Amino acid sequence: MKHYFYKFLVLIPIFLILNSSLLINNCRSQWLQMNGPSGGLVNCFAVSGTNIFAGTWNGGVFLSTNNGNSWTAVNNGLTNQYVYSLAVSGTNIFAGTYGGGVFLSINNGTSWTAVNNGLTNLTVNSLAVSGTNIFAGTNGGVFLSSNNGTSWTAVNNGLTNQSVLSLAVSGTNIFAGTFGGGVFLSSNNGTSWTAVNNGLTNLSVASLAVSGTNVFAGTGGGVFLSTNNGNSWTAVNNGLTNQYVYSLAFSGTNLFAGTSGGVFLSTNNGTSWLNKNQGFNSIPLIDALLITNNYIFAGTPYQSVWRRSYTEIIGIQNISVEIPSSYSLSQNYPNPFNPTTKIKFEVKQAGIVSIKVFDMLGKEVANIVDKKMEPGTYEADWNAGAFSSGVYYYTMRAGDYAETKKLVLIK
Repeated sequence: MKHYFYKFLVLIPIFLILNSSLLINNCRSQWLQMNGPSGGLVNCFAVSGTNIFAGTWNGGVFLSTNNGNSWTAVNNGLTNQYVYSLAVSGTNIFAGTYGGGVFLSINNGTSWTAVNNGLTNLTVNSLAVSGTNIFAGTNGGVFLSSNNGTSWTAVNNGLTNQSVLSLAVSGTNIFAGTFGGGVFLSSNNGTSWTAVNNGLTNLSVASLAVSGTNVFAGTGGGVFLSTNNGNSWTAVNNGLTNQYVYSLAFSGTNLFAGTSGGVFLSTNNGTSWLNKNQGFNSIPLIDALLITNNYIFAGTPYQSVWRRSYTEIIGIQNISVEIPSSYSLSQNYPNPFNPTTKIKFEVKQAGIVSIKVFDMLGKEVANIVDKKMEPGTYEADWNAGAFSSGVYYYTMRAGDYAETKKLVLIK
């Protein structure tokens, strides 16, 4: 557990509750514990094509080719198996370790080579890819490689706190989250950094995520949102009952937060959060999140890997696979409602489907569905707990089809 006290758990004293009788639950509509990497301490994920990689504490890297149903250790040449971070760049897979620097695999983990020339600090907490550039966040600041790790250069000018826990890329901007120093921004590939902490009331930033022009920081005091490249931050924690946030993951407009109290979901940029811990035998700390192949994966200390249907967790149920003759959008029920309602809709052919909610002024307030869907009949949930009473409208769009209906929230 030395890793957790250094990297994250130094934020608070957390006592992990272990359950030696954890079993895989066969119910689809909740979290299922996978036959995951041995040792169970899963720090990070990466995906390359249909391959899922998990980095573990003292177990190295594990590979799954079947959506997490089984895992195989792939550690040949990985002389340090305390893996903190993973990143994929084309066909290259990078593993950042505790005290061993960076390792590179060009064959899906079959073999690894240390690539540390110029890397003067070998504890690599985070990795990020920006085009052909690889950034490594370490205990000694940020290092840049533009040649797949063959050589590294320190890029720390202005980075006054060099204990870098997290990295994120947004266009030409690189964000670095530090332990105790908040967030730093570089717009020139790390040549210089500027602290961007206005409104960030907790400066231990374990995770960062970017969606469009929105940047999210997961801290020891919850989630913060910046819409202006970190110039200002706003706490977005309504419903986030555990605010020690170790991991963040985006898919479309859906943001997931991994905390010391499980997984939470926001569909409205953090305006409100929903607890998504159904199925955990004892709610674990979530150190890593990954969304791929219509699943969401959670990496935990001691409880290994858990998996859940992505469509189900965001509140969309496929209630019939029979192909409808046309698109359709049903009236929500119940209506009026408080605070949750269901919306049934039919998809005629495979393609992008969106269902958005608007207020009386035409402002979009929620994005319920925004993804490619197969033909069938579906039912989606909307939780309006964060919104005030009133009349709202919801619109479905798919191909050339568009329809709008009214719903009423009464509290």
